[in-house]
Amino acid sequence: MATAYYSTVFQQSAPELWKIVRDFNNYPIWVGGVGESEIEDGKSGDTVGAVRNALYQGRRIRQRLLAQSDVERSQTYQFCGEPTLPVTGFQATLRITPIVDGDRAFVEWWATFDCEPDSRDELTGTLRGWFGKWLESLRGTLENLPAGFPEPGIGEMNGRPRAVSG
Repeated sequence: MATAYYSTVFQQSAPELWKIVRDFNNYPIWVGGVGESEIEDGKSGDTVGAVRNALYQGRRIRQRLLAQSDVERSQTYQFCGEPTLPVTGFQATLRITPIVDGDRAFVEWWATFDCEPDSRDELTGTLRGWFGKWLESLRGTLENLPAGFPEPGIGEMNGRPRAVSG
């Protein structure tokens, strides 16, 4: 079993970050390159078992929310159907932990998976790079959100998240 891990510190508080990340369907709001996202079967973006169907850089990605904790500010998910990488048993977790000193947040994102031994280092590095890129995208989003986000209707359009610009 391989593990790809990335962590960083945000100047914003953990609750501020969790307001954005919590909804499993908010990918278009904070992950650059996501053109659209929809939760299948009419479920909400905070329902365990919900399947996110997102278009990321022209590729369709389906992921299932396996666990979500408001106490730990974490989400765990897996691929539905064919993964976009040559892996099996993929499971990823994103967790946001408060840093008391300065009211900041420590963010961790990791994935465990099986793969061919020859591909382990490459896939681990690829995922680590993607996690870093997506968290930098979240950092940029936080700088451009309107005050008080999310209020009803600000992050949604016709029941779907939309990109929010400053």
